[in-house]
Amino acid sequence: MEGTKKKSIWKTLRGSLKPTPFLIVGILNVTPDSFYDGGKYFDPTQALARAGEILSQGGNIIDVGGESTRPFSPRVSLEEEIKRVIPVVQAIKENLPQAVISVDTYKAEVARRALEKGAEIINDVSACTFDPSLLEVVVEYKPGYVLMHSLGRPETMQDNPHYENVVEEIYAFFEEKLNLLVKKGLPEENIVLDPGIGFGKLLEHNLAILANIEKFFSLGRPLYVGLSNKSMWEKLLGLKVGERQIATQVATALLAQKGVYIHRVHEVKETKETLTIVEALKNASN
Repeated sequence: MEGTKKKSIWKTLRGSLKPTPFLIVGILNVTPDSFYDGGKYFDPTQALARAGEILSQGGNIIDVGGESTRPFSPRVSLEEEIKRVIPVVQAIKENLPQAVISVDTYKAEVARRALEKGAEIINDVSACTFDPSLLEVVVEYKPGYVLMHSLGRPETMQDNPHYENVVEEIYAFFEEKLNLLVKKGLPEENIVLDPGIGFGKLLEHNLAILANIEKFFSLGRPLYVGLSNKSMWEKLLGLKVGERQIATQVATALLAQKGVYIHRVHEVKETKETLTIVEALKNASN
């Protein structure tokens, strides 16, 4: 299938993530207020234990975030985010040296310090627009970079988002930003594309993106999708937080079948099982 052809090498700061059937990004929120597990891993000792669990359950990447980007969430100061994130990155690198660490931030100084302490990937919800200095950091260090689409900032992005054609508009956004990043000096091989499910999008927009995800394969870069336990499952199915795991796994399986192979999730073990089934069925059909 077309999506399978797009499993390109993803270069990071310290190596490459070679094409595999799938990559699982385990979410590690070191925040007190994330929508799903806020506060659970706020303590650095618990965060380190969770990082080990992500790896033992089959996760390929640990994505550390120190500021919630859920809709309507408040921003935190640079100093507070550094205080939350950097000790955890350092502890993971010291205790789990094999771990591939991603940091979910749009702040240039957080990214810089995290990369110096062992992170390899920057997962940026802003496409270098909230803190323009981040572009300088990613060009200088050349980490793996998640280019994500968002319509507005987290605190306001769900205030009546509007598109004429959400898929076409995101496609154009990716084209523009990919060209900019590469022109500035970040190699294309370092970039993956995240359509930003739930970031400035209504249910109808999210469904249109997922239904037409193959559109983005022609851009030539791997797709990175995060739909784990998001509020779209409440809007579609009436599921509250804590009830969305099955919906997440069904959607993950459907996307994997279409050719998406980087999945950002909370439940790593269950996702590994889901993706293993998808891959076994693909192989059996050949």
